[in-house]
Amino acid sequence: MATISSGSLHVPANSRDGLAKAFAELRAFWRQFIAKAFNPYHPEQHYMRGPGPAWRAKHPGRLN
Repeated sequence: MATISSGSLHVPANSRDGLAKAFAELRAFWRQFIAKAFNPYHPEQHYMRGPGPAWRAKHPGRLN
């Protein structure tokens, strides 16, 4: 069985460095997420699906 424990952050509430670091980590996460989620490169759309016209010209009478 898994146990869940809660811990407090060790950053004081009035520390701007801690808040800036947390914000920078959150911003880096979202940048990576957007870059991976909306990547326009999809190699599976460009693979060859079978013999092309050059192969068919070299091998007349064969189906595939």
